[in-house]
Amino acid sequence: MIEIKDIKKSYGKGEAAAAVLKGISLKIEDGEFTVIVGASGSGKSTFLNVISGLECPDGGSVFYNEKEITALSDNELTAFRKETVGFVFQQYYLLPNMTVDKNVKMGADLAGNQEYRGVIEAVGLGEKLHKYPSELSGGEQQRAAVARALAKKPEVLFLDEPTGALDEETGRQVLDYISKLQKEYGFTVVMVTHNQNIAEMADVVVKMNSGRLSEVCANAAPKTAYEIGW
Repeated sequence: MIEIKDIKKSYGKGEAAAAVLKGISLKIEDGEFTVIVGASGSGKSTFLNVISGLECPDGGSVFYNEKEITALSDNELTAFRKETVGFVFQQYYLLPNMTVDKNVKMGADLAGNQEYRGVIEAVGLGEKLHKYPSELSGGEQQRAAVARALAKKPEVLFLDEPTGALDEETGRQVLDYISKLQKEYGFTVVMVTHNQNIAEMADVVVKMNSGRLSEVCANAAPKTAYEIGW
């Protein structure tokens, strides 16, 4: 379980300081698919960065199964991210001089995973092992980024606007792969998106407004990537 207690985060100093997160508390259960939605500037990405350990909050605490990551040193936090979480962003961040195989192997090496090619097969890139990012479509690059994150065998996969740069058909395909892989491997998913329709795939939907949670609701009947609107 991820337990978030009264998280606050501001940028800037003195009178110019802007409060981005204004005391957020939330619990995310193991194996849950949580989607965070809200308008631009509502604090979604900052919240994701804080609860994943990419950024430190100004106040409050984040616990993973009673382990307080907000109390860790920089080295301990780096080790935590390496061992526990995976990241997928709107930008693919693939290394252009490495093939799909080598990009994904980078993630696998962090966990000592020598069987990473099964993940490449699972995201539909088995025939693209030796292709470079420039030889892939946008959707294929995003699937390679998902495979790289999952090759670490993370307990939690964080995604920040993973379909933001994709067309509808490709976006649905990527979401479908993520959903199926989550069911197969049992990891927790926390996704930030501006697309309200994607929330219909979630077990839990978290709505943010001006740095606060405006609503948290369970979804009794999550839809597939091909059942939602776009």
